[in-house]
Amino acid sequence: MFNFWENELSEEQTQSLLEKCDNEIRKRGLEAPAILFLEMNKPVANVMAHAGLAVSPFLVPFFGFDFVNDYSNLLQKRDNVERLICMLEAPKVEAAKDGEPKALPAEKEEDLCNT
Repeated sequence: MFNFWENELSEEQTQSLLEKCDNEIRKRGLEAPAILFLEMNKPVANVMAHAGLAVSPFLVPFFGFDFVNDYSNLLQKRDNVERLICMLEAPKVEAAKDGEPKALPAEKEEDLCNT
């Protein structure tokens, strides 16, 4: 039988999951509603993670065990929610035609959250 939250997420796994969330939200252009939702629900992030476990029998057939386990494990820490908010608030760095990322203006660099 599968056990939820058997292992802690490594820093690489956490960063990968946060980047996937960031990319999916940006792809749909939902940065502002996502930031609003996350800010409102940040105090109850741990409760939402446990709720994900409670309804996992209904979610696992659609999303898979690893998806439900990883994202509920990610949400159990309030710091991860704050990191996702900071990633969404930061401007997207687009690649230039020569393959190098465009530099952010100096005033924008100061506003970025420290991660």
